[in-house]
Amino acid sequence: MGSVKDFLLPGYGAAPMSGGKIEYPLLVFFKDARNAFKKDELGLEIVRIALPAALALMADPIASLVDTAFIGQIGPVELAAVGVSIAVFNQVSRVAVFPLVSITTSFVAEEDATCKMADEEFEIGNETGLQYQLSGSDVRVDNSSLTSHIPLDSAKMETERKYIPSVSTALVFGGILGLLQTVLLVFCATPILNFMGINHDSPMIAPACQYLKLRSLGAPAVLLSLAMQGVFRGFKDTKTPLFATVAGDTTNIMLDPIFMFIFQLGVSGAAIAHVISQYLIAIILLWRLMRRVEVLPPHITDLQFGRFLKNGFLLLARVIAVTFCITLSASMAARLGSVPMAAFQICLQVWLTISLLADGLAVAGQAILASAFARKDYQRAASAAARVLQWGVILGLFLSAVLWIVLQFASKVFTKDTDVLHLIHIGLPFVALTQPINALAFVFDGINFGASDFAYSAYSLVMVAFASILSLLVLSSRLGFVGIWLALTIYMSLRMLAGFWRIGTARGPWIFLRSSW
Repeated sequence: MGSVKDFLLPGYGAAPMSGGKIEYPLLVFFKDARNAFKKDELGLEIVRIALPAALALMADPIASLVDTAFIGQIGPVELAAVGVSIAVFNQVSRVAVFPLVSITTSFVAEEDATCKMADEEFEIGNETGLQYQLSGSDVRVDNSSLTSHIPLDSAKMETERKYIPSVSTALVFGGILGLLQTVLLVFCATPILNFMGINHDSPMIAPACQYLKLRSLGAPAVLLSLAMQGVFRGFKDTKTPLFATVAGDTTNIMLDPIFMFIFQLGVSGAAIAHVISQYLIAIILLWRLMRRVEVLPPHITDLQFGRFLKNGFLLLARVIAVTFCITLSASMAARLGSVPMAAFQICLQVWLTISLLADGLAVAGQAILASAFARKDYQRAASAAARVLQWGVILGLFLSAVLWIVLQFASKVFTKDTDVLHLIHIGLPFVALTQPINALAFVFDGINFGASDFAYSAYSLVMVAFASILSLLVLSSRLGFVGIWLALTIYMSLRMLAGFWRIGTARGPWIFLRSSW
């Protein structure tokens, strides 16, 4: 499908290429590198998906940062307590929803591409049959009646809502998992916080329990809204989730000072504001989704429980490994005391929030690759993978420079405590300089999910987590706060290398790089 010219790489010439075959699969990362910023159809599609997706992904962490800034005005103890609670809630939510969102995006993109292919074949068949009938007949046809009939059918097809089984299945799973998360966090808040290093006699235990229990009431809305975001991503529509998320998080930011300071509810007010915003997001997304597809399945047997569970369990193992690494790092910071935990919470929130800009590229890569693989368009799959990886490197370098400059001056927004500020500046090099690594790691995740390479994503991450946990335990005990960030750097570096290995060796779904295509 691709010509030799399409694969010319700066400094490599045409020798390694043969038709659609790449003699050295590792070179696919440099494919069309000189045209990385070309405003072609692929580049515009990536931007159209990635930019709203990145903004939507950043919106909730930004709302959490606003919560952190408001709570930081109360005191370092409350800041540290909420930091632990947010870490617990986010990681439990991630365990529940990450597999669901990832497989929903891929499945919906595949089914939507298949539906469009069927529609295209149907239209071509109709046109061919009509031409055959007209060419074999001497009967004159009234063109006005013909042209008036076809648009009516087309308009009807465009206004009819499609039924895509993955949509209904994702909503069922999202609702069930959200309810289970609420029950778990309400009844097990204290033991979970104890495990995180906050003991019964700690001044952090009361505000941490308050915040976590109230925040958990919004779990059904969180998981349903994230499942629906996965659906919209599969449709390559990231503007709708952005609109809903901005509306909800703006509400959260407006309600924060009202509940916290005017009603004097403190950390409980921050949690209540967040819960209200999450239900608003879920309502907006459900309303828009019901206008586009049939949400209720024709029959219970149409739900794809088996397909979701098979791949969901693979990604569940993966996300448990990821969650354990992040949660263990927060636990290690909490054991160092309230001041290191407060500094770690601020650095971690900034680290994850900024890194989510690269996750927007991952979403674009996943949606485009899932459609390309469904159509067996391997030329487009290779081009899309190369393009989002190249953009990931450039984005990571840009974010490193911005964070290094901005965070040195903006850290006082989160706290006035001099001890906390001192530790934040110690963590700054790790937060800033790891952005290129983080960007590539996240983009590789999206690429693997787009190729439905769920098994490799799971097994490789479990191995990465095992090595990272060992380094975290050793380095945190010897180097304290710095050791925790060194271990997190090792963790993200290993995730990135696992992605390079899969495509660079042309294994799994990327085996087509070794053959003519």
